[in-house]
Amino acid sequence: MKKLIFPRIFTAITPRSLTTFMVSTAVLFYGAALSAQENIGDDSTIVYPSTYFAEYAPVTALDMLNRIPGMETSSLSRGPGGSRGSSSGGSRGGSFANVSRGGRGLGSGNSGIQILINGKRTAGKNNDTEAQLRRVDADQVDYIEIIRGTSGDLDVRGSTQIANIVLFEQLSTATLNYELDASYYSDNHSEPGGSLTYAGQTGNLNFLISGSAAPGYNYTELRENSILPGELPNDFIDEARIRDNTTYTLSTNLDYQINSKSSVRFNALVAEDDDPTEVERLTVDLRGGSLLHNYVREDIPSEKTNWEVGGDYEYRRDNGDRFKALFIANENDSAILRERWNVFDDGSEEKNLFLDTASILEERIVRGSYTTDYFFDQDIEFGVERAQTILDSNLALGALIQGGTPSAAFGGLTGVAVPNANTRVEEVRYEPFAIHNWRISPRMSLETSLVYETSEISMSGDVNNSRDFNFFKPKLDYRFDVTPQLQLRVLFEKVVRQLSFTDFVATSDQEDEDSSVLAGNSNLRPDYWWNYNFLAEYRLPNDEGVVSANFYHHRHKDFLQRIDLSTGPDDIRSAAGNIGTGDMYVFEVKGSIRLSRLGMPNVLFTTTVNARDSEVNDSFTGETRRFNNFHRGEFNWGFRHDIPSRRLNWGIDMRNRIDGGTKRWDVFDIENDHADPYFTGFVEVIAFDDITFRLDARNLLDVEVCRDRIRYEGHIRDNVLEEVEYMCRAFGRTVSLKVSGTF
Repeated sequence: MKKLIFPRIFTAITPRSLTTFMVSTAVLFYGAALSAQENIGDDSTIVYPSTYFAEYAPVTALDMLNRIPGMETSSLSRGPGGSRGSSSGGSRGGSFANVSRGGRGLGSGNSGIQILINGKRTAGKNNDTEAQLRRVDADQVDYIEIIRGTSGDLDVRGSTQIANIVLFEQLSTATLNYELDASYYSDNHSEPGGSLTYAGQTGNLNFLISGSAAPGYNYTELRENSILPGELPNDFIDEARIRDNTTYTLSTNLDYQINSKSSVRFNALVAEDDDPTEVERLTVDLRGGSLLHNYVREDIPSEKTNWEVGGDYEYRRDNGDRFKALFIANENDSAILRERWNVFDDGSEEKNLFLDTASILEERIVRGSYTTDYFFDQDIEFGVERAQTILDSNLALGALIQGGTPSAAFGGLTGVAVPNANTRVEEVRYEPFAIHNWRISPRMSLETSLVYETSEISMSGDVNNSRDFNFFKPKLDYRFDVTPQLQLRVLFEKVVRQLSFTDFVATSDQEDEDSSVLAGNSNLRPDYWWNYNFLAEYRLPNDEGVVSANFYHHRHKDFLQRIDLSTGPDDIRSAAGNIGTGDMYVFEVKGSIRLSRLGMPNVLFTTTVNARDSEVNDSFTGETRRFNNFHRGEFNWGFRHDIPSRRLNWGIDMRNRIDGGTKRWDVFDIENDHADPYFTGFVEVIAFDDITFRLDARNLLDVEVCRDRIRYEGHIRDNVLEEVEYMCRAFGRTVSLKVSGTF
């Protein structure tokens, strides 16, 4: 009999996390209970006029959105060094924080909170909406509406909520928004940054042009101790890593109303994101008390550029029918050269590693659709999307080999043959779709979509093959407004993950110094899952907040994790691969509440509490375990305090994951991540001639992110322990001062 894994979720709660849970939920539900008897009206769509935000003196549209309960988009931080992982089952690091559709293509629906501007989504992917909101002057915003229902008139489908930023039809003058930024890091290094945005309207043309320089400097200190079986000391590693990064971006957004029936939008972006890195590493051998040391340095120049263009055209007929065409084209070009030298006591050096990786990822998307009201309170949208994705990947590995033949092509070292190192991967995908939207009653709506995905993935170069894939993807989204405040939602859908092309080819291993290259897998299949989602959301009266509870279960098929590609005892390796069926369960409570009933109407308290569990059969040992990179849950809270009389606001956020759950199983090791709670804070004041001064502090408590790794001799199934490593990374505090204003 199959055991139930959902009850195991609650074993993740420790005394410390239980305390956080109780504090967060107590404030959350206390505020909800106090306000339950009031009423906000008869419409579940909430409108916030520009006058609502006047006392906060916002500078941008993003400032306005952050004042709306449940719509905070930028106040919470991921933690030191970003989130602990990615959603790909193939990468070594990462977390399944959100197991969702991959990043290629647009699809016919989206989940979570979506942002629209004048009812339209941005025809872009790299040109993200949040960044655009920072560039939209607050004086341009007429009102913001929060839409909780579905409709054929909306540009996105399947979202829990939609925030529509509606701009004034006529602008009196153009505006120039500026921001100056200076960041100070833990190693006493400082970096400048800033942006300029020019926006306005002339006739029927609404335009926005922006340029920015965003510092991404990072200084990391690493300490690692390892022990041998019998708790004997093995070695000690001390590493310093400096990543000197600044991202330069130039973008534009144009919106032209051709006439009362048709309109066109255009977006473009070009960015340079070079991030050269320098590494110094000292390793001390502790075996037998020898204290022998080895010093190495690495030089990793990195060049990254990307561009994107996108646009859409819309035509509305007299009867309300709508035709829309959209296109997106983008390219990401990356070149990374990693060279490593042994440094001797006399100052001489000897190169021992040359790793040259380069890739160009291109994407072309075209989508057309037609929406018609074919029956009372019902509409249907049908169309097709075509997406082409191409990855050209190249890797050259050189090593210091006694008796080998040095080559200039490998940095003066001996070339090492790497399977699947120079490969082109291409996918052409078609998605015809039909979306039926039915307003059953003023309180109930039903959205049903039928999508058929057909694609061909081909590879050429070191590997040559071609395969076809076909998926039928139905979705049902039912919403019931029990009251204007309380909404229940049931969602069933089949989701197909779009594969990460880097999992097909050999890539550089950035997580393990004992390994230089991660193998690729040319036989990957897209994995898919059935999503069963149940959501209840309650909006407190008098704009005092929003509380939601969400339970969802994902039933995965052809699940992507790491699989065994070993050819024998002397060639043990792994790669991303499909391993079968897996289950994931998540229960989450979220809230965003104004503390009006506690005498603090200008304090907005937010919290997220969730518990998670998963189950899959391990491909290396055959044992049942949790998903790779899947954390057990988190307890997060934050608050923002506005003091309009002083034109001041400040806030603190805390992010805390349950330790012991973010594990990674591979063919020769098991890793486990853990860290203390991560705090950020800010103080913002508006002074002089409406100039905003903002001080941000990240990693207030100077916490470290740690990893424990158990290494095995040979294959993990043999269970022969080699060593245990205890590693912690320190990122230090970062303080930033931003000065912004509008001309």
